[in-house]
Amino acid sequence: MPHCIIEYSQNLEQEVPPLDWMEAVQQACLESGLFQPADIKLRAFACKHFITHGVQDAFVHVTVRMLGGRSAQQKSELSQSVLDALCRFAVKQVSLSVEIVEMENESYLRKVIPA
Repeated sequence: MPHCIIEYSQNLEQEVPPLDWMEAVQQACLESGLFQPADIKLRAFACKHFITHGVQDAFVHVTVRMLGGRSAQQKSELSQSVLDALCRFAVKQVSLSVEIVEMENESYLRKVIPA
């Protein structure tokens, strides 16, 4: 855990490859000390149709979904770390945002089916 879901405007793909966004988010999660490398799951989705501030401005939004049990300070620091990682790219005219979402321990189920 966590599940890091990166949504970004398709017009950013020429400036920053999706894999670069993913690696930056992964590194921020690792540096938080809250997760082991094998536990971090990342997905990136380009949005073809979007409106930000009334126009088609570029954006990146990261949702970090994780099980409960972290303090408010830990979640705040993780959010800031991910945002800082996104800010390291030299992209102009972009809206960057991060959201931490707690998943309920009681309702989250997982099963890995081997090959």
